[in-house]
Amino acid sequence: MRLARYGAPGHERPALIDSEGRLRDLANVVQDIHPRMLDGESLDYIRGLDPETLPLVEGEQRLGPCLAGVGKFIGVGLNYSDHAAEAGMAIPEEPILFTKAISCIAGPNDPIELPGGSQKTDWEVELGVVMAYAAKNVSEADALKYVAGYCTLNDVSERTHQLEGTGQWLKGKSHDSFGPIGPWLVTRDEVPEPQQLGLWLEVNGERYQSGTTANMIFGAAFLVSYISRFMTLKAGDIIATGTPAGVGMGCKPARYLKVGDRVVLEVEGLGVQDHVVTEST
Repeated sequence: MRLARYGAPGHERPALIDSEGRLRDLANVVQDIHPRMLDGESLDYIRGLDPETLPLVEGEQRLGPCLAGVGKFIGVGLNYSDHAAEAGMAIPEEPILFTKAISCIAGPNDPIELPGGSQKTDWEVELGVVMAYAAKNVSEADALKYVAGYCTLNDVSERTHQLEGTGQWLKGKSHDSFGPIGPWLVTRDEVPEPQQLGLWLEVNGERYQSGTTANMIFGAAFLVSYISRFMTLKAGDIIATGTPAGVGMGCKPARYLKVGDRVVLEVEGLGVQDHVVTEST
């Protein structure tokens, strides 16, 4: 099942994607696509609806972030060996964790804003994991039972703010628009093996990233289990699971985003994002 949100920023409505890829309005069924409706009972109820009975959304619509009310936005650094190599960093022995401010969350086709004075804004296509239930000290074997589903995610990063001076990963990855999620939240039953998904990213039609989640150092189940040792994961929390090689920082010479660039990316089965780069407002 694919769930989405559409409409103006701050005024999105919940929707279901039907078998023909059309938006079907869910506002008479649920208030929003939010953490309180990610449990199995609520999703099963929506899954049991006949999409033909739901209002068809007509015309072009802005797609918003696929989930409202995100609690924690947790990133995993250097989780592909080829990306660690291009960054000139050692393969981590255990996951490197950081957070992104939830104010960076944006829709899948919203503009990517360059921070004022930005010189090194970069891209990172990633698999996003969305939690359905509170998870504390869960085993790797049981970890995916706590997951609602998955989404395409772009962990946009300003490398100067992240790595130079008093650089911090939180600071470099939290500017407004630096966390587009969606276009859809795809429920776990439709992604039986999250470690077998292709993912790619292009800038101005040139392919920079092309990889597979099979090459993650730490898989989704391990990450959920590992993170749950240090904090309780709750419904609506999102884990950005890392990116393969091909980021701008790793190009020779380095290649960073500039105003007018178009960034298109996809995780297999989870939908395409399409962004134009703009100045910060």
